[in-house]
Amino acid sequence: MKYTLYALLIAVSMFLGMVLLLEVGRRIGARRLAKDPEGARVGLGALEAGVFGLLGLLIAFTFSGAASRFDARRQMVIQETNNIGTAYLRLDLLPTEAQAPLREYFRRYVDARIAIYGKLPDIDAAKEELVKANSLQREIWRQALAATRAPGAASAAMAQLLPAINAMIDITTTQTWATQMHPPAIIFVMLYALALAGSLLAGSAMAASKSRSLLHMIGYPFVLAVAVYVIIDIEFPRLGFIRVDAFDQALVELRQSMNEAK
Repeated sequence: MKYTLYALLIAVSMFLGMVLLLEVGRRIGARRLAKDPEGARVGLGALEAGVFGLLGLLIAFTFSGAASRFDARRQMVIQETNNIGTAYLRLDLLPTEAQAPLREYFRRYVDARIAIYGKLPDIDAAKEELVKANSLQREIWRQALAATRAPGAASAAMAQLLPAINAMIDITTTQTWATQMHPPAIIFVMLYALALAGSLLAGSAMAASKSRSLLHMIGYPFVLAVAVYVIIDIEFPRLGFIRVDAFDQALVELRQSMNEAK
């Protein structure tokens, strides 16, 4: 909830700042026109085009990067589900007496992984579940290693089961760090500053009109503020309104299949 408020605060402050600077720019432009009607707009077109071009490029860059990372995070949930499912199936290579304890640990592990995602955006609660899941990872590895060396284990158990468990563990590290992969903060600062600068220039360009166009003075800031909010929300897909929770259903279905295979 705190994250959502911060994101909304950024968008709202950007919107209000742009509206204010549109009006400031309009008044500055009106004064220049009054003093120099012929030369007030000379040479400004190229400057404005450069600023708005840079603003458009920055929005496209940040949106494209956010969308790419959003898709990668969805793919990692599916990959984690596949890795867990593969390792769980390969428990069949172990002696019968070693399978039941490990299967129970796998069920508890999947429960912990589902709980991590379910507790977000409460980051502290999610971290507690992450600690629990990491502890279960170590126990699964320890027991699986011992079971592959036990008498009666299939000869392929060590070669096939342990790499599958290792992949199951590695993907969680990848996911944890992927959640922290974002553009440098300076990119968002530049985007914010360029949006305000663009509003000042746009307001100056509107000074040629005798009356204010409320549609443009409200619509332009609103569209840009919404675009920036969406970019920020996509960057943090488990904290805001745009989420990847639907893909967690793959883990839930895997957990249900584990119950059926008891």
